[in-house]
Amino acid sequence: MILTGPAIAAAVQADEITIEPYEPSRISPNAYDWRLGATIRVCDGDLDAATPTAYTEQSIPDAGFVLRPGLLYLGITLERTGSETYAQLLNGDRTTGSLGIWVHVSAPLGHQGHAIRWTLEIRATRPVRVYPGMTFGKLVFLTTFGTPASYQQQSAKYASTDGIGISRLYEEIDGGVR
Repeated sequence: MILTGPAIAAAVQADEITIEPYEPSRISPNAYDWRLGATIRVCDGDLDAATPTAYTEQSIPDAGFVLRPGLLYLGITLERTGSETYAQLLNGDRTTGSLGIWVHVSAPLGHQGHAIRWTLEIRATRPVRVYPGMTFGKLVFLTTFGTPASYQQQSAKYASTDGIGISRLYEEIDGGVR
């Protein structure tokens, strides 16, 4: 089940959900409105699952940064979110979607116990200027069923992610870079 806005606020107050920085005004009926962080990576050249992704990293200036079609951008959320009690789903929303921005293409699940600033997979259908701190999507919290298993206690490759993470699939591919 998805938590309602008042349930999210109560869980933040009870220290069952971490949202840093937290602004109560960003609570919506069933979600929290998260923002784009101030750093972006532009993935360079062809991508190869057997090697680390080459990229150029830069700060998004206050005057904005133009996303171009045909490029993959990796961004980061302004907020660090997590919970040992609830799982999370990170999504774009209508406001960014109507600008032709695909905010978070393939990995919306935040496991129970994973407290992170999310790496975002961003694509643009047309040139569009984005700004640090702009609302970029919605985060929902889900109740879980069964015995809790904190993600931070797993030997998962992204458990200690801090900042924008590139694909580490190369660690699993025979002949890939290790």
